[in-house]
Amino acid sequence: MSRRRQQQQLVDALSQSVRHFNRGELECLIKLFDRLVGKPDEHLAAIGFDRAKFREALHATFGMTDDVIMDRVFRAFDRNNDSCINAVEWVEGIAIFLRGTMAEKMKYCFQVYDLNGDGHISREEMFQLLKNSLCEPSSSEEDSDEGIKDLVDITVKKMDCDHDGKISFMDFEKAVGDENLLLEAFGPCLPDIKSTMAFEKTIFGENLTL
Repeated sequence: MSRRRQQQQLVDALSQSVRHFNRGELECLIKLFDRLVGKPDEHLAAIGFDRAKFREALHATFGMTDDVIMDRVFRAFDRNNDSCINAVEWVEGIAIFLRGTMAEKMKYCFQVYDLNGDGHISREEMFQLLKNSLCEPSSSEEDSDEGIKDLVDITVKKMDCDHDGKISFMDFEKAVGDENLLLEAFGPCLPDIKSTMAFEKTIFGENLTL
């Protein structure tokens, strides 16, 4: 089967499952996927993004720089946990990135912040995420750690609705529902509005066809 035919079949399938993009936009995203992953004769193109290639794409496309967050975004996109992001996972992930509902974004952000995947964001995970995203390399580590601990205490007090010392998804959902700014409380894991608009203008504005 030709590559073009494979791409068209993929668009057909995605048009049934991904509601945030029309058919032309899906074609553009698959075209971009092939471009970012590599040429069709390269082995990587047959499977998709590995971790390093995906981080390069996040940095170049959406300006992300936080290593811990980018690794977690990779895991959130990689739904079948095979250490590779295929075209379907790419489109489904980008759908949440660009046009996800608040409910979809809450589920995604919580998954990113739940570092060990146990269904809770612990104080230790909050500390690691906040330290990584907020601390300047030149700052005193001891002073930074104390400041981060204070911030963790404040965050737990604000978001821990059942007072068990950690944040469940229900806690997170309620807190974000009450105050949307808490969606990315532990680090930027979604593109900002400027990056989103630039991406859409560049990719969908090209009217790429397969």
